[in-house]
Amino acid sequence: MFPIYDVIVVGAGHAGCEAAHAAAAMGSKVLLCTMNMNTIAQMSCNPAMGGVAKGQIVREIDALGGMSGIISDKSMIQFRMLNRSKGPAMWSPRSQNDRMKFAEEWRLALERTPNVDFWQEMITGLLVKKGQLKGVRTGIGIEIQGKSVVLTNGTFLNGQIHIGEKQFGGGRTGEAAAKGITEQLVELGFESGRMKTGTPPRVDGRSLDYSKMEVQHGDETPEKFSYSDSTSSLKEQRTCWITYTNKEVHTSLEEGFDRSPMFNGRIKGLGPRYCPSIEDKINRFAERERHQIFVEPEGWNTVEMYINGFSTSLPEDVQYKALRKIAGFENAKMFRPGYAIEYDFFPPTQLKLSLETQLMENLYFAGQINGTTGYEEAASQGLVAGINASLKTQEKDPFLLKRSDAYIGVLIDDLINKGTEEPYRMFTSRAEFRLLLRQDNADLRLTQKGYDIGLASDERLQKMSTKKEQTAKLINDLKQKKLSPEHINPGLEQSGSALIKEKISVEKLLKRPQISLQQMKGFNPEISEYLSNYSNEVLEQAEVQIKYDSYIEKEQQMVEKLSSMENFKIPSKFDYISIPALSAEGKQKLNKIRPETMGQAARISGVTPADLSIITVYLGR
Repeated sequence: MFPIYDVIVVGAGHAGCEAAHAAAAMGSKVLLCTMNMNTIAQMSCNPAMGGVAKGQIVREIDALGGMSGIISDKSMIQFRMLNRSKGPAMWSPRSQNDRMKFAEEWRLALERTPNVDFWQEMITGLLVKKGQLKGVRTGIGIEIQGKSVVLTNGTFLNGQIHIGEKQFGGGRTGEAAAKGITEQLVELGFESGRMKTGTPPRVDGRSLDYSKMEVQHGDETPEKFSYSDSTSSLKEQRTCWITYTNKEVHTSLEEGFDRSPMFNGRIKGLGPRYCPSIEDKINRFAERERHQIFVEPEGWNTVEMYINGFSTSLPEDVQYKALRKIAGFENAKMFRPGYAIEYDFFPPTQLKLSLETQLMENLYFAGQINGTTGYEEAASQGLVAGINASLKTQEKDPFLLKRSDAYIGVLIDDLINKGTEEPYRMFTSRAEFRLLLRQDNADLRLTQKGYDIGLASDERLQKMSTKKEQTAKLINDLKQKKLSPEHINPGLEQSGSALIKEKISVEKLLKRPQISLQQMKGFNPEISEYLSNYSNEVLEQAEVQIKYDSYIEKEQQMVEKLSSMENFKIPSKFDYISIPALSAEGKQKLNKIRPETMGQAARISGVTPADLSIITVYLGR
């Protein structure tokens, strides 16, 4: 009935979709297994992509040849570039999306991808024969053979949903939990744990009074995620709104605390620190009189609204009573209550940098199974796992991203070396080289890498090369082009910048914080005409490189300084236990994580500089 697949992907969420597409696009024969074909790429929580650091990840996925950026663009209903008032390292694209359209576009994209087959059924276990992975077993006992397996089970592994004092099994509301896989992996020697996440109630947008809320429009000139020409920017956008909780709301919520699964001990798993439930917020920050609530449409045509900031597992009657005390929600009708969900995860220190497990060859983990939270973090892991599963079947070296290559590299490096005891979320502050890892240059950093492994297309590579060449030419021209005082001083005076007394290059002027290329277009018709020959993308790239030239150079020097350690390989079977001079903690951590390079070893918590020196001596021998 089934052929022997190169890659079997279990789970069709954001991680699973990226894994299946990447492996298939690289020539592998792929089977995507899901419990429900109608919920492929379901946006289980908020209908949005990107955000701080997450937007950079979406652009990196796109630059490598993944699909999340394209799907986001095709289903987008609003776009905002966050942190524009800060430096370019902080700029982060974010889209509001049509939930149904997002899932539809992903399914269509997968159906159009040659080499992807689908199977709708619960996967209850792995086929393991003589210690070797041979495929998967389904709920009705079908055995499907595969050379590699990527597990992307999301919140489904023994998922338990909590609404007040009610609790029931489920991976998502209305969908069954997945059973069997955790138990088998634990028997095989894997360590597992429990985590928790939650979602807010959804309400009927027709029952809200928007006049009592603040309007949140999208950007005047919306951009998009994908660097490809297959998508275009929005011509019109849907509006979002902001409102706030108040003391009455908090009092209503507190009345239900005695029935809260979070406070009475029924929920054991740790929840996301940076996206707490509303009851957690008012408990931890009791001094605050209000908390921000974002009212976000679920799509172009639906009246359903996502109440961002009101995630909760309190009883539904408590949720409803409190909701109606928020400004604009006095007559709100609730479509469905919020809930918390507990699920199994596997500490990611059990993985290699390729996301292959250390205990079992050809088995890969991606997404929430690794303790992360967020669509973007999951999608990026799925992409890397899919790429590496495909490369492994082709007997090629794994695809690894360093911390200086991408936020995806930071994410995976953090997970493998530090592990996580709470749902891991990416932030710009986690990346020490964030000025190099900007959202505007993801294609310049990664498209060649994606092309080299057979994922990014010829068109992608050509487009990136053209952008690179045009940016270099523009920067060179701006260095050569001189402006005289009479041509530029009126514009400088208008912008509040110091006047010049002699000719100066455009490049030097651009280094001034108050001056931008867009402003210069208004200073002088000749400059305006010249700059109009370049796309906004090239203008932005040139401007960032010129303004931050010295800072970028310093970060690049730091990367080069550290690269020697990253290139210093440690044999996979290196015996740490037999080295008496290593610290006890160092032995334990090194033996568990099995770092692949000295650079990775140096980032493991508990490994001392003395430990590194000792390893270097032994490797030298």
